[in-house]
Amino acid sequence: MLNVQHISKSFGKFNVLKDISFNVEPGEIVGLVGGNGAGKSTLLNIIATLTKPSSGDITLDGIPFNQKRKKVRKQIGYIPQEIALWDYLSVRENMLFFEKLAWKRKTEEDLRTLCLDMELKKWHEPVNTLSGGQKRKLNMAISFIHEPTLILLDEPTVGIDMKSKQEIITYLKKQVSENNLTVIYTSHDMWEIETLCEKVVCIGQDPFYKNMLAKTGKEIIEFQNV
Repeated sequence: MLNVQHISKSFGKFNVLKDISFNVEPGEIVGLVGGNGAGKSTLLNIIATLTKPSSGDITLDGIPFNQKRKKVRKQIGYIPQEIALWDYLSVRENMLFFEKLAWKRKTEEDLRTLCLDMELKKWHEPVNTLSGGQKRKLNMAISFIHEPTLILLDEPTVGIDMKSKQEIITYLKKQVSENNLTVIYTSHDMWEIETLCEKVVCIGQDPFYKNMLAKTGKEIIEFQNV
């Protein structure tokens, strides 16, 4: 279980997050929504151990982030909004490159299967020839190489076609169900949030998201940052 307790973050005198607390159980996908500048990416970066909070604590399966950061990082798969790929390398070469950086070793056949499971059938083609949806799939496949138990997704389907979006969502739901993963999913697309998430963490001052979510019947955990 991911346990987020009383997380706050300030940059100088500017408070980005204030007293955020929630839990995510294994096998659960929790949505993270809010307007631009609400602090979603900051919170995701804190949970990904890329940014330290000003105060508060986080544990994953009882492991404290502030004491065992390296151990926790081995369990995290982070899919950023920005596509982080080598454009002039092939899909195969990208997968092999990032496998060398991963915590677990995978065969080339394992890596190929990761891509095929996500309906990414291209293998020898350079990344710069792929569509936006194919790049998103590759970005996600790379994050699954080391078999993480906590998956953090920051707008993973932004700017892609509906077919690719549906394939990514189907793959994610399958992985969560089969491997009991813990997932936080950030999106401005309320259809995605309604389709994927059991409950939703809503942060910021914008009432739009709360009003939209109220119609879905989802459990809403609301934080009004100041």
